[in-house]
Amino acid sequence: MMYEPNQFKYKRIILTTLSIRNLTKRYGNLTALENFSLEIDSGEFMVLLGPSGCGKTTVLRCIAGLTDISSGEIYIGDEIVNKLPPKDRDVAMVFQNYSLYPHMNVYDNIAFPLKMRKTDKNQINDRVQEIASLLNINNLLKRRPKEISGGQMQRVALGRALVREPKVFLMDEPLSNLDAKLRTEMRIEIKKLQKKVAITTLYITHDQAEAMSMADNVAIMEAGKMLQLGSPQKVYNEPANQFVGSFIGNPPMNFLKFRVVRDEYMFLKLDNGYPDKNDNKSMVQVPAVLSTIIDRTREENIVLGIRPKDITVLRNNEGFDGLKLKGEVTYIELFGDDSVAELKLGQASLKISNVASRIDDLIIGKEAALGVKYDKINLFTSSGERINL
Repeated sequence: MMYEPNQFKYKRIILTTLSIRNLTKRYGNLTALENFSLEIDSGEFMVLLGPSGCGKTTVLRCIAGLTDISSGEIYIGDEIVNKLPPKDRDVAMVFQNYSLYPHMNVYDNIAFPLKMRKTDKNQINDRVQEIASLLNINNLLKRRPKEISGGQMQRVALGRALVREPKVFLMDEPLSNLDAKLRTEMRIEIKKLQKKVAITTLYITHDQAEAMSMADNVAIMEAGKMLQLGSPQKVYNEPANQFVGSFIGNPPMNFLKFRVVRDEYMFLKLDNGYPDKNDNKSMVQVPAVLSTIIDRTREENIVLGIRPKDITVLRNNEGFDGLKLKGEVTYIELFGDDSVAELKLGQASLKISNVASRIDDLIIGKEAALGVKYDKINLFTSSGERINL
């Protein structure tokens, strides 16, 4: 899929693909990246998401040429760039620290890359004014970095990268130094900006809210490897494994371990559940739609992944077609229109959200009945891999 720029003046960007093939990076005995591959379409906004230390920044530094690779290939368009110096790769980077020159005003900070290339002064002025208009910072051009806010400094850093008209845009957690409100505003602006200019963009973050709200596609990383690649909705609704399920979503996905009991019907017994092994409250009968799938795996233990928002608080004698559970309420957190509650099921715990409408049915220390629609249940093997329904 090619992402075309919107109709506006700034249209000199050359649409370019970015291809990473079997990229490996080792530091002595430490493997930071192992056979990492990723294809990014022209104009696409790709997000690398993962915890600190998973290798996200190493990927960006290898693409930019700031870190030598151990093996693999990096293509920008049809050109392999493994041996090209950073200045010849035609990529622009934006970091979490803005790296603006404090002795220069905003105009000169944006113009600096063009001055280094000895671009004609009139052309520099035209392009700086154009970028400043695009980023809505025309009124800041005479100010120095210390005289503007963090969000404005981030716009200037974006402008300095854009003015070069790069083939590829690399962003390394550019919003992490901003407060929560400004971070939300800036991620909207960056997304709009990227769609306007359609620069092929690779953006890295550990913040799943940024990834979900900004990305065309998300690549989930852990320990130097890619675990899943897909649209934000795909990785949220169909996580490839428990790690992805727990990393995407707030509150994160609940995981309940069950032992498969095969009798006339299939039952699931909550692992480490109630002290009384004969207590049927720890037993859940499995409907035919799920028992066939579980039987096919030949697993003796199974993990149910359930999003907190997909759990319903049931009232007495309320009809419900789905998985039914009971647990003791241990905690309630109020957020105005929404609330989050935690319940204890034997030794396991379960968080539920979107319970504001039934908050009066939850009393700390008392038992509550819960329901989950069958199509909202994710199944995982005991090793954590997804079982496709």
